[in-house]
Amino acid sequence: MTKVLVSDPIDQAGIDILSQVAQVDVRTGLPPAELKSIIGEYDALMIRSGTQVTAEIIEAADKLRIIGRAGVGVDNVDVPAATKRGVIVVNSPEGNTIAAAEHALALMLALSRHVPHAHASTMAGGWDRKKYVGNELYKKKLGVVGLGKIGSHVARVAKAMGMDVMAYDPFVSAERAQQMQVRLMQLPALFAEADYVSLHLPRTPETENLVNAELLKTMKTTARIVNCARGGIIDEAALAHAVRDGVIGGAALDVYAKEPLEADSALRSVPERLILTPHLGASTEEAQENVAIDVAEQIRDVLLGLPARSAVNIPGLTPEVMEQLKPHLQLAETLGQLISQLAGGSVEQLEVRLQGEFANHPAQPLVIAALKGLLSTALGDSINYVNAGLEAKARGIHVLEVKDEASRDFAGGSLQLSSKGANGSHSVTGAVFADGELRITTIDEFPVNVAPSRHMLIARHRDMPGIIGHLGSVLGEQNINIASMQVGRRIVRGDAVMVVSLDDPIPASLLAAINGINGIQQAHTVTF
Repeated sequence: MTKVLVSDPIDQAGIDILSQVAQVDVRTGLPPAELKSIIGEYDALMIRSGTQVTAEIIEAADKLRIIGRAGVGVDNVDVPAATKRGVIVVNSPEGNTIAAAEHALALMLALSRHVPHAHASTMAGGWDRKKYVGNELYKKKLGVVGLGKIGSHVARVAKAMGMDVMAYDPFVSAERAQQMQVRLMQLPALFAEADYVSLHLPRTPETENLVNAELLKTMKTTARIVNCARGGIIDEAALAHAVRDGVIGGAALDVYAKEPLEADSALRSVPERLILTPHLGASTEEAQENVAIDVAEQIRDVLLGLPARSAVNIPGLTPEVMEQLKPHLQLAETLGQLISQLAGGSVEQLEVRLQGEFANHPAQPLVIAALKGLLSTALGDSINYVNAGLEAKARGIHVLEVKDEASRDFAGGSLQLSSKGANGSHSVTGAVFADGELRITTIDEFPVNVAPSRHMLIARHRDMPGIIGHLGSVLGEQNINIASMQVGRRIVRGDAVMVVSLDDPIPASLLAAINGINGIQQAHTVTF
């Protein structure tokens, strides 16, 4: 039976979804050694930030197909090790977007109006109205560092509050920034000009301690900085000194280089103008439910053989791309399976040609899907969207990607796969019709128009009287029912291809008999 391990607390809504397709074991707080000892029993692992999924644990996970992180970051998962083993790693990049953005804005407002310190003073019996005179955000300059989903939402809300929004993000085009009504700037200029800076970057070798003593010194003495992104982006000791010594006007942090925040952290010694919260960015009831549902649905889909929409180790497959390309990915995988079986599994080169409207789609996901289909005949369930490229490279398969925008064979374009190998060359073409139905439109350049079915027979033959009837009789004698049959030819009584959809599989002995029929040049069974 399919089994899922939930090793961190998640919302019950996620567990309910997983229970639809698997036995769900909730075992939180497992020591690493115990997790390693039991992980081999499970097909999927669902975590939050508590469980550390190391390479050692992944190596022990013989059955594991997917790791789901109910949250944005996957810092606690060894993604390269998972990729190497063909394990999909998914997260929930949008589930806590609003929660994190609102927390950054809440800290900005609290910092401007001294809310925590004024509250503490009042609770202690004080009434220090003059001491806690604040500042308005209206017409202040906000520098947003990182215009991802969270940073973009902060920018949008800040604009609505009347702030002048600037941004630094080297991967955002000027056109996109103009649509958002923000000014793109280089990082030094942004820090020098901003009244407030809100960080929305991942922690990488390039961003670690990005905000250091030197950069802080370039800020206005009244400027304030907020970090609800990732710990380690700010040099915490340098920030503590900058706030305490009046180099900047204040700071608010929700994330830290080491969590929980260490008892002897320099940040704890700053008496005022610094707000610290214990990583609450995603801690809303709505966000916890959203990320649990999002990741549980992805785990469920993968266990059912469907693609995940937010896999972090599948190149180019963002949720938007997944939604847009879902039928096209299915077509690419189907054509990959078809050409693999036509080639007898011997493929040295595969050309993936995107024709017409297909050329407007991102090519890499379609190439990956085609390779997954190509290799699935030999590797079965062990091949997936994660390791298909690696497996193809390891097998010396040379992959060519071609875009042909001029092709106008179908309104929505088409996808063509061509292979070369020890058993010769083959080509197949397919299209996605308006209703989302997949169609095979050419086989070895012979025109056909057939929907893929579970069991098929594809035969190259001479177009001659009686051959279809002979084949039908042979199949009938073995009680194999024909669902549909179509012949593709270029000239009358020349070479042709016959595509037969069947209700039953063809045994090897019967295939040999079919290949012996007069006029049949080569017949292949195809199973999807």
